[in-house]
Amino acid sequence: MSAKKTVIAVVGIAVVALSFYFDLQHLLTLDALKANHQALLDYYAAHTLFVVAGFMMVYIIQTALSLPGAAIMSLAAGAIFGSVMGTIYAVIAATLGATLAFLAVRYLFRESVLNRFGAKLEGMNRELEERGFSYLLFLRLVPVFPFFLINLAAGLTRLPLRTFVLGTMFGIIPGGFVYVNAGASLATIASLSGIASPRVLGSFALLGLFALIPVLFNRLKNRKHPAL
Repeated sequence: MSAKKTVIAVVGIAVVALSFYFDLQHLLTLDALKANHQALLDYYAAHTLFVVAGFMMVYIIQTALSLPGAAIMSLAAGAIFGSVMGTIYAVIAATLGATLAFLAVRYLFRESVLNRFGAKLEGMNRELEERGFSYLLFLRLVPVFPFFLINLAAGLTRLPLRTFVLGTMFGIIPGGFVYVNAGASLATIASLSGIASPRVLGSFALLGLFALIPVLFNRLKNRKHPAL
């Protein structure tokens, strides 16, 4: 790894380590959000642009460094900005943060991974280049796949940047709206586990399956009419 890549990796690790050392995650809890809700609303009313910019910056950094607290950030977006604007801010910030993580992994590690496993990954990379949007949309919609892990894994492939950005942005809108909308009624939330009901999760899974229809159709067509 070059000196420049080493510095970037060390800085990223140091920031993550400091966040845990100073226990900054205690600020990103449901109890802390409820306790400071009115103060946040008052400050937002007095410093609107500053609060929006600050919120998005924190959300971008949290996502880029794969730190815990995304659910609380989405709830905070709804609690402060309301359902519609909160969803817009949260989706944009999460997409930008995910893209930074994607690009960092691609810059730091993809070359060495492809040099070592390139031949074995060629088929997968070809598939992602052609139909990566459908696969990524499925992974974003179905909530069983960790958000940060998708960012990191995608960076090691040849998935186009444009595909990653669009697939991420559209794929996280449904789940983002659920949490942001819940945050708009913050007082009624007793725990994070109660926000996404089995019915909601099932709906996301169904949407994810619809995202794979183009892939399945193409495979069926190739099976009926194989290339000569």
